[in-house]
Amino acid sequence: MDKIRNMNKESRSNFITYGMVIVAFVIMQALSSMHAISSSMTGLLVPITAYICMSISLNLVVGVSGELSLGHAGFMSVGAFTGVVAASALVGVVESTMLRLLLSIIIAGIAAALTGILIGIPVMRLRGDYLAIVTLAFGEIIKNLLNNLYVGLDDRGLHFSMTDTASLGMDGGKVLVNGPQGAVGFPMISTFMAGFLLVMFTLFVVQNLINSRSGRAIMAVRDNRIAAESVGIDTTKYRLMAFVVSAALAGMAGALYAQNYTAIVPKKFDFNTSILILVFVVLGGMGNIRGGIISAALLTILPEKLRFIGDYRMLMYAVVLILVMLFSNNAQVRMHITALRDRLSRKVDNTHAAQDAKGGDA
Repeated sequence: MDKIRNMNKESRSNFITYGMVIVAFVIMQALSSMHAISSSMTGLLVPITAYICMSISLNLVVGVSGELSLGHAGFMSVGAFTGVVAASALVGVVESTMLRLLLSIIIAGIAAALTGILIGIPVMRLRGDYLAIVTLAFGEIIKNLLNNLYVGLDDRGLHFSMTDTASLGMDGGKVLVNGPQGAVGFPMISTFMAGFLLVMFTLFVVQNLINSRSGRAIMAVRDNRIAAESVGIDTTKYRLMAFVVSAALAGMAGALYAQNYTAIVPKKFDFNTSILILVFVVLGGMGNIRGGIISAALLTILPEKLRFIGDYRMLMYAVVLILVMLFSNNAQVRMHITALRDRLSRKVDNTHAAQDAKGGDA
């Protein structure tokens, strides 16, 4: 406890975030093993972890870097389909399911990172609304490319086509990705444990980047671009760094998400999904990693819990979002929350001081 108390503010905050994720995982794992939660809720555990990773990764661009990206679901789709193809290709090579999942997630992250570099080089020279519009366009382009992608697997390896399945030129084998029908018939190998580990990895990468020299340069560019350039910071380089790391983590989350099902279609990763992920970030607080985690989990669970009201479910979901937005952006509410947090912090510090004094007297 003394070590935690002596940590600086950033390290203490990071420690609390890790602890919060671990406690949540242990509780949900225990409830799931005891069958204390419904089957529908159990089925949401992996998607929740995937969306948490998406929220953390987008926060790196929107909150930390200060750029508005509206095509984040595009990187998720690249990771999803790359992960499915990689896992299917490794079936006869790697026997361990967990190792196959791990390799497919890594390959998906690399593919999404390369896509992020290709998109980021021209995009990161733009700012503001122009950047938002171009990232939105790239997200839709990626979705349409996947709608026309055909991938097959036979004894000779993988085959790719942008026309139809007949153009794959396979000798038997199996079609893995069938254009707009997406990928069908692959095994469900994602687990809640894998999702938890990916969340921890995403947190580790993002928080260490934020607290590094590069992270401070990224935030300097966000706060004042002209001042950052005047002291020799390459603004394009650091903006691109945040964008590519975010894309890679989104691709890894996409691979985890896709392999929680037996079928996935490109339409799933459209503009609406990008906006949903952006809502996670905005609702949790831009730059607030912990808030983004909480909002991603709650907003993934909320539509399922509102299912009992039928057709009015999404209407109620929208009303709840509006009320939370109004509540969280109210200056008086924020002032009371800050005062309560400071009061609790002082109380904890006074308790620790009293314990230390008692220990010294003893």
